[in-house]
Amino acid sequence: MHLFLQTFFKLDELLKAFPVLLTEGLRNTLLIAGLAIVFGVVLGVLLAMLLLSHRRWVRLPARIYVDVFRGLPAIVTVSLVGLGLPSAGIRPFGRDPLGYAVLAIGLISAAYLAEIFRSGIQAVPSGQLSAARSLGMSYLTAMRVIVVPQGVRNVLPALAGQFIIDIKESALVYLLGLGLGQRELYFIAQERQAATYNSSALVAAGACYLMLTVPLTFLVNRLDLRLRTGGRKTNKPPTPPVAGTPAPAVMEV
Repeated sequence: MHLFLQTFFKLDELLKAFPVLLTEGLRNTLLIAGLAIVFGVVLGVLLAMLLLSHRRWVRLPARIYVDVFRGLPAIVTVSLVGLGLPSAGIRPFGRDPLGYAVLAIGLISAAYLAEIFRSGIQAVPSGQLSAARSLGMSYLTAMRVIVVPQGVRNVLPALAGQFIIDIKESALVYLLGLGLGQRELYFIAQERQAATYNSSALVAAGACYLMLTVPLTFLVNRLDLRLRTGGRKTNKPPTPPVAGTPAPAVMEV
């Protein structure tokens, strides 16, 4: 038991790891996940619109993209984007690995968000689009003003859930060799574990991830419940009977 505690919960290692994790690591993890979700939302909406097209030649490229990036393991995508593109001479971010990290996580996120947005838009009654078209709106205007906002509202819990996934998948960008000041939570913890042969830094990084994901998971559950119940309180106490009225009969089973 003593060896177990010294390996995973060594106090001095935890005290050394937490300050760097909570400053540099936490900041960069949120930066990578936040930029990736913004990129994923923009590209995901575009892909969802293509997937909903009645023309096969419009749907096909979007379907191939979604199937490929959903089918590949995330670590393979991160390696292909972050290591493969620079090796092939394609360097949109120069030698800055942080840009490739955001791009890789964003491309993965967009594939999942495209299906999320597609299902949300399809859940909007078709009469909404017809009514907008009858008012003189073009198809694109009706989708942008009427249909898409309602579809997004339908999938808000799923969007929040995807952000949690992006936070966890940001740990994979350690493969790209982030520089000092760019390291995310897992990169810092993995470096310290390799230097000390002690896993306490990884436990500290896990605690930091839980600090992010557990409140977000709670928020997703509350948001999902609120949308499903329309904001009604489900545990409302029964209204007391008015004086002078007979009490309701109780059926015995």
